Amino acid sequence: MTNDLEQKGKRQNEKEASHASMKKGRSTYQSKSKRQKEERKEISEVKIERNEKKAPETGEAKRQRVPQRKQRQNHRTKGTQENNAMLNFQFKKEKLKIIPLGGLQEIGKNMTVFEYGNEMVIVDCGLEFPEDEMLGVDLVIPDVTYLEKNREKIKGLVITHGHEDHIGAIPYLLKQINIPIYATKLTVALIKNKLEEHKLLRSTKMKIVEQGETINFGNMQVEFIRSSHSIPDSVMLAIHTPVGTVLHTGDFKVDYTPIDDKVMDLGRIAQLGNEGVLALLSDSTNSERKGFTMSESSVREVFDRLFLNNTKRIVVATFASNVHRVQQIVNSSVKYGRKIAVCGRSMINMIEAARELGYIKDADNVFIDIDMIKNYTDDQLVIITTGSQGEAMSALTRMAAGDHKKVTITPNDMVIISATPIPGNEKFVSRVIDDLMQIGAEVIYSSLQDVHVSGHACQEEQKLILTLAKPKYFMPVHGEYRQLTAHAETAKKVGIDPSHIFLMSNGRVLELSAEEAKMTGTVPSGRILVDGLGVGDVGNIVLRDRQHLSQDGLIVIVMTMDSSTGEIISGPDVVSRGFVYVRESENLMDEVKRVIREEVQKCEENHVRDWATIKSNVKDTLRDYIFERTKRNPMILPIIMEV
Repeated sequence: MTNDLEQKGKRQNEKEASHASMKKGRSTYQSKSKRQKEERKEISEVKIERNEKKAPETGEAKRQRVPQRKQRQNHRTKGTQENNAMLNFQFKKEKLKIIPLGGLQEIGKNMTVFEYGNEMVIVDCGLEFPEDEMLGVDLVIPDVTYLEKNREKIKGLVITHGHEDHIGAIPYLLKQINIPIYATKLTVALIKNKLEEHKLLRSTKMKIVEQGETINFGNMQVEFIRSSHSIPDSVMLAIHTPVGTVLHTGDFKVDYTPIDDKVMDLGRIAQLGNEGVLALLSDSTNSERKGFTMSESSVREVFDRLFLNNTKRIVVATFASNVHRVQQIVNSSVKYGRKIAVCGRSMINMIEAARELGYIKDADNVFIDIDMIKNYTDDQLVIITTGSQGEAMSALTRMAAGDHKKVTITPNDMVIISATPIPGNEKFVSRVIDDLMQIGAEVIYSSLQDVHVSGHACQEEQKLILTLAKPKYFMPVHGEYRQLTAHAETAKKVGIDPSHIFLMSNGRVLELSAEEAKMTGTVPSGRILVDGLGVGDVGNIVLRDRQHLSQDGLIVIVMTMDSSTGEIISGPDVVSRGFVYVRESENLMDEVKRVIREEVQKCEENHVRDWATIKSNVKDTLRDYIFERTKRNPMILPIIMEV
């Protein structure tokens, strides 16, 4: 009975628990269902709102909303354009500056600066020989003030070839700015000789560059292109910049049969022309000459003809740097069994460097010391010497004057001047030829035989380079104004736009971009005169005084005066140099002393005690008197000693 009651109670409890659980489940379900209905209602309301927004509008509402849509569209379009502009945005490129510091409207002193942003590359650093009025001056070099102010920008000095008008000023530049030098093998050897003389060799960084090699300076890359000239290892330069490529020819000629068989790389020039050359800087030295320059190999036949069956001693004067000419003299000497002696320091240095580097071949047992010439007969000897330009202290000039210590010219000598006079040197060369002929020697020069050919291109060769390079802009370089003008006319004939041709002068700045070129400002430029060890200390005033002294002479007046009374105690004494010979002009000297005393007496009467005023009055009065008596205007230097 008890068990039945317990089981019945247990079932009742389970039933109640089950009922409670079901009730709880229904409550939970109803709550969940209620939430879902509310969510569905919210979603339905949102859809209705969207449909209402999408419903077509009519009347005023529609007219108000159309401009709003257009405004949103314009805003989206503007945003797209701004995004595209941002994608296509580029920083504006710097302009390339070409600044010649020498070599324009003159012969020599070649130097050009290429500047892009914070980088500078210098091409060549040459000297110029002094003109007649530069009395006592040894050399003329470019003014490098602009480079000194921008020394932190300079990346290097690039050299086209080893002639003096392209490398002669390097030691003077390095004394101001120590920069690395990039050049070909023979050019580096010649520069080393110069730096050793100036004790700069150890402190200078030099890199030998092969023809065809490119040097990277950052934004600018300089490519060395094989060229032809009267010295081996000459190059043209392709200067690659962000705004375009500039081709600098250096000195060149188009020689299809060069002595060393290394023909100019015309293919690379044409390739650059097809790729696009922004500007061409081209040698103008022979721009007034029509036709072509003869090949260097054409001289070989002339030398062979002069050497054949010749019983005389042969003396050949040529440029020291013309290694190809020396090679041809060597070839003829070997062919006809002659020994070669060398005169002139520059010639000796050049031949030694060229032989060491292999630029003069087949020369074993051919060269002898100049002191050995007495051991050979005349028909066994050739003497190679400097002095083809009639320079005052050159070996050939001293031979002609009979002043050379080692070589004496005789009637059994044939002297071959294998060079043409540089403009301005004609009278010096003529004088040397006259002196040699008076001795009795046979003289062969360019007017009689083709013993010389130029190393510079004539008009037809200039046209070839212009046609191959096809430059957008053209700048003739390396020549006087008439030569630059002639080259510009040649450029016009081959189709260069006259407005794209720039006749520049030293110091002018040409700015180039891919779209335009124009001359802008100027930088300091000019001539620095080298006199002995002095660089730049001889200026226009000193030259003017030297010219004055050379033309009219000097008078020095020395007298002693009382500082309190202004009376002359001693003197005046008159010293004349280059004015008159005193012993033959005693009357004039006495008159000069009388004029001085009278002028000093006037100063005393007028109570003038200032020495500067007394000197000035004496000088002016004496100048007028001397000019009236002699029609000369000597320099007058009064010296007053005070007691």
